[in-house]
Amino acid sequence: MKATVSWQENLRFSCKTETGHTLDLDGNGETMTPMESVLLSVGACSSIDVVDILKKSRKQVDDCVCQLEAKRAEEPPRFFTAIHAHYIVKGEGLVEKNVARAVQLSAEKYCSVMLMLTGNVEITTSYELI
Repeated sequence: MKATVSWQENLRFSCKTETGHTLDLDGNGETMTPMESVLLSVGACSSIDVVDILKKSRKQVDDCVCQLEAKRAEEPPRFFTAIHAHYIVKGEGLVEKNVARAVQLSAEKYCSVMLMLTGNVEITTSYELI
């Protein structure tokens, strides 16, 4: 995997992956910050797992929302100290056991972003089934 990050102006950078996807990030809060992108990556990566695991189990998933809350260190470097991911899953015929297992497998085995942060960030999860 390769990517390029190019300075645009002030603290704004244009990011491009080798697959051609782009994203603007900056340190002024005018666009998404790098730390916001990390937090969103936790939610997106794990949500992909949750939906995929449920679908592979032949469960019908109609919606999956991941609400994230992070705490950061008070002093620089202001890294994440804790992240909580709460999944709200809706689907026909889903039972709590299925959702619990999908969330657990994502957090403990499949989510590359969560697992990369493990040991440095306290990561917790919860879920609700609608």
